[in-house]
Amino acid sequence: MDDDKSKSLDREEFRQGLQDAGVPLERGEVEKIFSLCDKNRSGTLDLNEFLELLRPPMSKVRKEIIEEAFRKLDRTGDGLVTVEDLHGVYNSQSHPKFQSGEWTEDQVFRTFLDNFDSPNDKDGKVTAEEFLNYYSGVSASIDSDEYFVDMVKRAWKL
Repeated sequence: MDDDKSKSLDREEFRQGLQDAGVPLERGEVEKIFSLCDKNRSGTLDLNEFLELLRPPMSKVRKEIIEEAFRKLDRTGDGLVTVEDLHGVYNSQSHPKFQSGEWTEDQVFRTFLDNFDSPNDKDGKVTAEEFLNYYSGVSASIDSDEYFVDMVKRAWKL
């Protein structure tokens, strides 16, 4: 679908991708769908933007366990997870780059936070929405609520 490997889709790549997937639509229909998907009105669909829209909705139980994990990480209670919050919650000592002396503990924490941070705005502050969005991607590949909840509980020692 991303013919030029730009990690974004222009209108023509989007139309052609739909057609290739067996979803032939009139140009006007493609325009409407494209406009709905282009949240930031850039004229292109960021691949992440597009993939987020394809994810199935998460169940209430999944959202609740993700919120619980976020609250555990947000030690200051300010609605953001930062490097400061990770002290005492995440163990950086076993990270290979910390052990080799290549990175400081804060660098390990910042890299860890970047996994959850918005792809286009890595500011070192993870919001509840960004955390939920990350786990929405994980959730899409797991059929069972029970398995998902257990996985999150184990990962965050809830």
